[in-house]
Amino acid sequence: MNIILIGPPGAGKGTQAKRLVSERGMVQLSTGDMLRDAKTSGTEMGNLVADVMARGELVTDDIVIGLIAEKLDSLDGAGAIFDGFPRTLAQADALEALMASKGSEIAHVIEMRVDDDALVARITGRFTCANCGEVYHDTTRQPKQSGVCDICGGTEFTRRSDDTEDALRTRLMAYYKQTSPLLGYYHAKGRLKTVDGMGGMDAVSTQISDILTN
Repeated sequence: MNIILIGPPGAGKGTQAKRLVSERGMVQLSTGDMLRDAKTSGTEMGNLVADVMARGELVTDDIVIGLIAEKLDSLDGAGAIFDGFPRTLAQADALEALMASKGSEIAHVIEMRVDDDALVARITGRFTCANCGEVYHDTTRQPKQSGVCDICGGTEFTRRSDDTEDALRTRLMAYYKQTSPLLGYYHAKGRLKTVDGMGGMDAVSTQISDILTN
């Protein structure tokens, strides 16, 4: 089963994707990760990506679709979680065509809906372990031992420079402009489902699980 997770910055897509990978054996396909991996892969597609990025040019949709095609061929039947792709209607059409060519499809598009003010509070308070990337929050999720990462024991933490209220609201506006057409696109195909992303991680996971099993 292949799915797309859609949600604004800080909605928890990454957290839920990790749970699906752990609990269901699915594979998270992040275009950013795929592009970084491709640059050093030595494959024909990877060399093309490296050349385009070295020239400072934007990677085309055709190249991204090519990378996704390569990745899908290596999944051995595992379900894919698309995170950060598609972002446009043209990309959505291209993904539909690719999946059809492989005799597959996107089963569900899951929108994680979160109140803007809650997102601001969630994002502006988060910080990350500089070593392993584990995410914490000033008020809702501090490390068990102050200053020490629960996962790797690291003692250095970072905050994104754009995790400010003004920057986040700008990113949210861009997200809504970009995503609205996609929501209509997948709603028309009968694949769009919405979960309440305001709850705790377990509650959101339960909602997603209910969609995937019903």
